[in-house]
Amino acid sequence: MTHPRRTTEPGQAAQAWATDGRHGHDTREGKQVTARKWFGRTTILIGVLIAAIAVVASASAGKKASNPYGLMKPGTLTVGMTLQFKPQMYLDAKGKPAGYDVVLLKTLAKQWGVKLNIKNLDFNGLIPGLVSKKFDMVSVGLSATPERRKSISFSRAYVPYAQILAAVTTDTTPATVAAWNDSSKTITSLQGSTAEQLVQKTFPNATSHSFPDQNAAFLEVASGRASGIVVENYLLAQFNKSNGNKLKEVAFPKPLHVEYGSYGVQKGNTKLAGALSKFICSVQKSGQLAKVYQSTIGAPLPAMPACK
Repeated sequence: MTHPRRTTEPGQAAQAWATDGRHGHDTREGKQVTARKWFGRTTILIGVLIAAIAVVASASAGKKASNPYGLMKPGTLTVGMTLQFKPQMYLDAKGKPAGYDVVLLKTLAKQWGVKLNIKNLDFNGLIPGLVSKKFDMVSVGLSATPERRKSISFSRAYVPYAQILAAVTTDTTPATVAAWNDSSKTITSLQGSTAEQLVQKTFPNATSHSFPDQNAAFLEVASGRASGIVVENYLLAQFNKSNGNKLKEVAFPKPLHVEYGSYGVQKGNTKLAGALSKFICSVQKSGQLAKVYQSTIGAPLPAMPACK
């Protein structure tokens, strides 16, 4: 009797089962092979992604490392200067920047491996130019006053100044502040400088007349149109060297003021300010700063603030 649900003979059924069994085993094995291939490809893809991320991270790190000083243009240090303060900074006979500041900047650029780009302009344009990001820093011996700190940041001091009062050699005014703090006196200075502030503070009764050009302030006194000038002692020496010793330092018991000039940088650029301070300390400790000062200014380097 034939079984109603059987469609093959017993032998055939066994053979069919065996075949089904082989087919079933082959299917599972195929899935495993596919899974391995998928896993392998996924692993490769993940590896590629990790490598790409690493390359991007490395490139980003490299970009940061290539601009460790926070310069506007990596590899180029743009400096604002007023090249009319010989011997600190001026244009030589060939029209090239020279002087104490320039020698230091060239040493700095070489040590850092960057290109030095000097921008020469009037003193009054330096801080506004720095604020508007026309250059990375200014090198003109700025005093780090509270007012200036509102708009720019500073490095540690790199140049010393002794502010003095000078007059024509024939002047007979007594060498006292009281004698010079008189309405009959006109005292000149560089416009926007510490000297201008010093005139107004020390000699409030005198007429303060400031000029945008340092030589103009000197000539106003040498020509007799003004009584005296408040200026750095080394600038007086340079003026006299070129003008037949027309002026003399008024013999006060001590300088009107001793201060130090610093590099100015864009507000908040701690990278550049810190790197500049580190450079200053390195040349100060090695004795190189004293050598540069002696060779360019022509006098021994006054005591500088100690480096920690």
